[in-house]
Amino acid sequence: MIEITPYLKIDENDIRLEYVRSSGPGGQNVNKVSTSVQLHFDVRNSPALRPDVKERLEKLAGSRMTAEGVLVLEAKRYRTQEQNRLDAINRLVMLIRQALEKPRPRRATQPGKAARAARMDAKTKHGETKRLRRKNSSDWD
Repeated sequence: MIEITPYLKIDENDIRLEYVRSSGPGGQNVNKVSTSVQLHFDVRNSPALRPDVKERLEKLAGSRMTAEGVLVLEAKRYRTQEQNRLDAINRLVMLIRQALEKPRPRRATQPGKAARAARMDAKTKHGETKRLRRKNSSDWD
C-alpha cells in the first residue's frame, strides 16, 4: 500500500510500472540497461479516490493523462532503476496530494467608491487631453 495521507492509501496493484531504456547519463550502461521508469495509474477506475479528487487530478495532470484516463509519469532523472521507481511513485503521491486540496471558492467583488471616482477622473482627464489636440477650423485663418 502506498500511503498518500493517513486516511488515503493506494493499492500497489493499481499502479503499473514499465522499465524502458533511458537517455541521458549512465555511461556505457545507457544503451544496455532499462533504467527509465514509466508509471501508469488508472485515475478514472481507481476505487481509492473520490470523484472530485479524480476530476482535479485529471486537470493537474494535463498532457500526462491519456484519453482513457490513465496517468503516465516518466522518471529518468537518476541512473538506477530503483531510484527512478521511487521518484515516479513520489511524484504520483505529490500530484494526488495536490488534487486532494480543494480550491478556495472565488468571491465576486466590486470596486469601491474611491476606485470608481479615480477611474472616472482618469477618463475625464484623458478625454480633455484628446479634446485639446483637435484642430479648430477657426485656427486655419
